[in-house]
Amino acid sequence: MLSVNNVTKKYGSFTALEEVTLDFDNGICAFLAPNGAGKTTLIKMLATLLFPTKGEIFWNGTEITSLGESYRDLLGYLPQEFGYYKGYSPKEYLRYLAALKGVPNADSRIDGLLEMISLTDVKDKKMRKFSGGMIQRVGIAGALLNDPKILILDEPTAGLDPKERVRLRNIISSLAKDRIIIFSTHIVSDIETIANTLIMIKDRRIIYTGSPSKIVEKLKGLTFEMPLGATLPENAIYLSERVGDTGSVVRFALESGNTAENTAAVTPNLEDAFLYIYRDETKGENNASA
Repeated sequence: MLSVNNVTKKYGSFTALEEVTLDFDNGICAFLAPNGAGKTTLIKMLATLLFPTKGEIFWNGTEITSLGESYRDLLGYLPQEFGYYKGYSPKEYLRYLAALKGVPNADSRIDGLLEMISLTDVKDKKMRKFSGGMIQRVGIAGALLNDPKILILDEPTAGLDPKERVRLRNIISSLAKDRIIIFSTHIVSDIETIANTLIMIKDRRIIYTGSPSKIVEKLKGLTFEMPLGATLPENAIYLSERVGDTGSVVRFALESGNTAENTAAVTPNLEDAFLYIYRDETKGENNASA
C-alpha cells in the first residue's frame, strides 16, 4: 500500500499543499482539479522528484526516502511533458530507456509493450512524424518497462484528440488489475468511466476522496436546465451552456428557492459536480444569468 500521511509542501512562504492524507490500493486513482491546484506537486512527491516540507509518504509501512532505489524500482512515471529523441524509432527509444533502467531481457519486454500500445507496425519508424497520441503511447510504454507496481501519469491525455484520448483511457484501464495507477487530469471525461477512486483538491487540501458516482449524487435534485436567454432563478449557480434537443440551454444548480418557468430537472453528471465545486475558480468567466 502507498500512503500519504499529513503531507504539506511549501515553497518559501507559499503553501502548495496542506495536510494531505491518502491511501492508494490497486486500481485507478484520479486527481481531478483545475490547473494550479497542486496535482502535479503531489505527483512529484510520490515520484520522489520533490519532498514534503512536513509529513511522510510510506510504501508498505516504510518511508519512501529511506527505501531509495528500491522504491524507484517500483515506479513508472510519465510526466506531462517528457523528453524523447525525434530521430529515434520507438524501439530504439525504448531500448535506450531500458539500458538506463537496467531492465533485463529488454527486447522481449519492448516487443510486448509495443504490441500492447498498437505500435508494432511503426516500431522502426522515426518518431519525428508521430502524432501526439502516438508519442504518449510510447511514453506509457517507457513508464512500463520495469513492470512497475506504481504507475504515475501526469495529464497523459492533454492536447490529444478524442479518438486518441479514448485509446489511452483503454490502455490505462487494462493495466489497473495488479498495480496502483495514479493520474492527474482536468479533463472530466478521462476519468468518468475508468477511475475507481476520485480525489479532488481545493484550497490546497483534499476535499473529496471516493467514487465518481458518489460526488455526482450530491447534486441529485439540484441540477436544472432552461432556455438560453432566460433569466436564471435567484440563488442559481451557473454551470454551463449546451445545445439541447430544442435549442441552446443553460445548465445550473439550485440549492434553495424556486425554479422559474421553462425549467427542467436534469440528471447531474461529473462535469456538473466539477463545475459546481470549483465555481469560485471560474467566477467572472461566465455571467450569472443566461
